[in-house]
Amino acid sequence: MKVKSRVQLRKNIRNKMLKDLVSTFGEEMSELENKTLEKITLEEYSIILVDGKPLLFEIEGHLFPTVRGALEMELQKRVVTVDKGAIRFVSNGADIMAPGVVAADAEIKDGDLVIIVEETHRKPLAIGKALMEGPEMVEATSGKAIKSITHVGDKLWNMEF
Repeated sequence: MKVKSRVQLRKNIRNKMLKDLVSTFGEEMSELENKTLEKITLEEYSIILVDGKPLLFEIEGHLFPTVRGALEMELQKRVVTVDKGAIRFVSNGADIMAPGVVAADAEIKDGDLVIIVEETHRKPLAIGKALMEGPEMVEATSGKAIKSITHVGDKLWNMEF
């Protein structure tokens, strides 16, 4: 991936970003306040480095944790849990099918970005876009529940700066 630009975030942009993240994920995000935040613009999307680690990325005008970010920050909101049988597929970038979903945050709306975790250790496997509401994902017996955007082992996961 080619880096187009790399800049440290100005205080006003940084404060607005942190406010948005806290409103989505809760107070856990306020710990980013004392960290160095840099924005790297790539061809596909922008990444926010937190103390040099790619923990957030901008997609469709929204800021969301990367899989690595979700893992390090241990976020509890916007989480969808999949069963053991889905792990292999999700880790390879497959979309998430409703029968594999065992739990989902009830506040998830169709079109929201979500964190996909496995049921045993609750470790993040992927970030995706919800194709149905949270409760519907758990109840549905067929169909695609989430479109995968990034997953463990992909280009974004392996990126180092």
